[in-house]
Amino acid sequence: MADLKERLLPPKPASAINLRDSSYRPSASGRQPFQGVDVLGLKKRGQGLRSWIRVDSSGNSQIIEVDKFTMMRRCDLPARDLRLLDPLFVYPSTILGREKAIVVNLEQIRCIITADEVLLLNSLDSYVLQYVVELQRRLMTPGVGEVWQSEGAELNRRRSRNFDSVFGNTSPDYLPFEFRALEVALEAACTFLDSQAAELEIEAYPLLDELTSKISTLNLERVRRLKSRLVALTRRVQKVRDEIEQLMDDDGDMAEMYLTEKKSRMESSFYGDQSLMGFRSNDGGTSISAPVSPVSSPPDSRKLEKSLSIARSRHESMKSTESATENIEELEMLLEAYFVVIDSTLNKLTSLKEYIDDTEDFINIQLDNVRNQLIQFELLLTTATFVVAIFGVVAGIFGMNFAVPLFDDAGAFKWVLIITGVAGVVIFCAFVWFFKYRRLMPL
Repeated sequence: MADLKERLLPPKPASAINLRDSSYRPSASGRQPFQGVDVLGLKKRGQGLRSWIRVDSSGNSQIIEVDKFTMMRRCDLPARDLRLLDPLFVYPSTILGREKAIVVNLEQIRCIITADEVLLLNSLDSYVLQYVVELQRRLMTPGVGEVWQSEGAELNRRRSRNFDSVFGNTSPDYLPFEFRALEVALEAACTFLDSQAAELEIEAYPLLDELTSKISTLNLERVRRLKSRLVALTRRVQKVRDEIEQLMDDDGDMAEMYLTEKKSRMESSFYGDQSLMGFRSNDGGTSISAPVSPVSSPPDSRKLEKSLSIARSRHESMKSTESATENIEELEMLLEAYFVVIDSTLNKLTSLKEYIDDTEDFINIQLDNVRNQLIQFELLLTTATFVVAIFGVVAGIFGMNFAVPLFDDAGAFKWVLIITGVAGVVIFCAFVWFFKYRRLMPL
């Protein structure tokens, strides 16, 4: 990896390194802004030249300096498609099929795939270098074209049988160049998202179990941050899944992404037009002296030319229709395999979110139970306070400044206390029985 980085990436000046080290500070999410981007190169965007990594169909890579307008003419892309690859902007995952290129924006992998080459922005991100290494390995290694996940094993066997029946090829790993490059990008994105989901699972379950056993402010804050990361990751995985599903549902977009077939079709059509022009010039040279009546039927050469043109157009139309159907099935199986992988990742995140929701419900139930116990204890205290208030009423009555014959009796005070205490106990027991009867307290 280090050798590839030294070979692909030109040396950066010391000023650029110092500027990058001083300006990159971790954000609130823990990720560094503009990670893997040359700040000095971004300040010179007005000059137009940008550094790209080019990987051809043979697996050879090189660094090229191309401005934006040259890249637009080279790949026949509008400016809005190139904005998807700009590291300064944050766009959701997108796969766009154009006339001569496929624009891929999947997590860290932002590239342009044509029928002959892959163009990536020259970045310091390790995932970009891993993508280049894996693509070169698959292009240079014979017989290694597909690396499927375990969930897509059955789909791989189905696709192999399809290739054998359609193309008559004994190698099940054949794919056009653009599909192989697209597959490496899909695999890199799915693997990256799945690894992040696995790390989140490893961190989440012990934390949630600790929260259920001990509810504290620190644990609640950690769970809140964990849930924020989960929501953000789920949104990214859902976007990749929706993009793959949208491609699978649209046959036109899938047919538009078969660049090798369109290129060969254009070349064959160009050569056919050249041969037809040569035949027309030869025919015109032989019959240039013959007079032609304006009302007479067209000569035999024009009839032959017209019939050949009609036959050739019908043949190309039938051939393109059949090959488009076959290629749509081929690309659909490729997308379906990674759709299974990304859907499995989404199911993991969905299960984790449900576990968090269940934990929150359990904590809410615990808090409600504690709250109910406090309410019951408060009800008992209120009843006891009412009973004690009876003694205050009796004391207030006997504390009045007027003469009562009962005051002259020596044992009157004792009987007043006894009668008042018994009355208080009876009233308290009556309240408790009422609460139990109305099921206000589990006594």
